Amino acid sequence: MSSRTANRSGIVIRRHVTPAGDIIVTLLTPQGKIKAIARGGVRGPLSSALNLFHHVAVQLYQTPQADLGTVRQAALEGALPTLSEPERYPYAHLLAELSDQLFQEGEFSETAFDLFAGGLRGVSRHPDPEWVGLVMSYKLLGLAGFVPRVARCAHCDEADPAHPDPLGGQLLCSRCASQPPHSEPVLTFMRQVLRQSVRALMEHPLEDADRDAAWRALERFVAVQVGTVRSAAGWRSRLQDGLRARA
Repeated sequence: MSSRTANRSGIVIRRHVTPAGDIIVTLLTPQGKIKAIARGGVRGPLSSALNLFHHVAVQLYQTPQADLGTVRQAALEGALPTLSEPERYPYAHLLAELSDQLFQEGEFSETAFDLFAGGLRGVSRHPDPEWVGLVMSYKLLGLAGFVPRVARCAHCDEADPAHPDPLGGQLLCSRCASQPPHSEPVLTFMRQVLRQSVRALMEHPLEDADRDAAWRALERFVAVQVGTVRSAAGWRSRLQDGLRARA
């Protein structure tokens, strides 16, 4: 039986400790998503390196009959300590969870890695981590090919829709809608978030009163197009409840 060793550098986007004390990690790397196991890792030297959001260099040992590669070595290449702060952690976790859902194992994408890494840096440093989380969630969706219909009604294809789509998180025209139109700032955001650069979006954040509508649209769009994301049940309220609980 052949086997192989590979060296990879990536960010831990998921971490699970088994009852046996093994650590199962999912890394997002420029070469794609990787899932691997560090046997006995919770009691060994690998534990501190293989923490959520850590950028690590790992040596993986893979045999054809094994579902998971084995982490032989792990070295910390970078960490963002502020992501553990209660006002930042929920948004970092949301980006990690979305990336885990959107990008497949073995799917080569340096752009996905760079976008996710940039999102984590933004959440860790920006004075408004909620805004970073909202913008970067849409950017990750767009990169993965999930683009909301906002130029034309999601139901009848009429141009310039302005009303919420409560089931799909897109936009509806007045004839198809059952709810009042979005505010102008929310409409502008939904129409421009995948067109404008992250830098430009950071310069013009939504006011707090408009963000609930944007979060609701994101939540519904992800639920329909991507599937279950644990953060998706009332995203903004849940995130804020989490902040209060951790405060």
